Amino acid sequence: MSMHLEPSVKSALFVPGSRPERFDKAIATGADKIVVDFEDAVEESMKRQARENLGIYLTANPHLRVVVRINASDHPEHQGDLDFCSRFPEVSAILLPKAESAGQVDHAASTGKRIWPLIESTKGLEFLPSIASVAGVERLTFGALDLGLDLGLRAQSTAAARMFDQVRYQILINTVRSKLARPLDTVFANFSDLEGLAAFAHDALDMGFGGMLCIHPSQVSVVNTVFEPTTDDIEWARRVVNAAEGAPGAFRLDGKMIDAPVIAAAHRVLKIL
Repeated sequence: MSMHLEPSVKSALFVPGSRPERFDKAIATGADKIVVDFEDAVEESMKRQARENLGIYLTANPHLRVVVRINASDHPEHQGDLDFCSRFPEVSAILLPKAESAGQVDHAASTGKRIWPLIESTKGLEFLPSIASVAGVERLTFGALDLGLDLGLRAQSTAAARMFDQVRYQILINTVRSKLARPLDTVFANFSDLEGLAAFAHDALDMGFGGMLCIHPSQVSVVNTVFEPTTDDIEWARRVVNAAEGAPGAFRLDGKMIDAPVIAAAHRVLKIL
């Protein structure tokens, strides 16, 4: 499908809907998107209170744009979460957890909001092509913890990491196939290991991902730095694009052959600024 896409999202930081005192702090981190969580981070008795908290905050801050991770399709609060999101223009997108069918995604998209399907199960992987092709889907992402549990993987093992690379491959293939915005990588659970986070984020960047989900404010600046094009990247891209104007299909620049794929890569760097 083809749709107008928002600029690339480098960092998407979760903040619990049940902790409104953290909303301002989350925004102050400089994350590209704040994901107010109504799902895993909120205990059952606080689900409706989380909606009320965010409603009060958005009413007081109408200039804001946030993403909301609603409760899954089989949860009693799912429809209430959708109704809430549809009422607030400040909600720019819905992160749909445990996405497992095109029907679930289409129902969420009926709110008029952009949808970020969160793949967290084998069923979600199986139906990923149809999920990705639903009108209204903006970008894909996945949850390694729930997916690893469903697959029976040994958490945090190098073998599990190899399996998740297969998931990334599927997400990337379906992103390109359905012309979606660059996908977001899963969370890096050890938020005290910023060096490990940087390496993880660099791998995601090299794999074609546009950014990643963050679970702690300290992760945001590291992730933003990794996914932000460097000054060298930008200078190279501008030189390629400028040299390509009026040039033949292929030409030499700095001793290297420049052709259509290289020019397209240069345009992509400039587009995400």
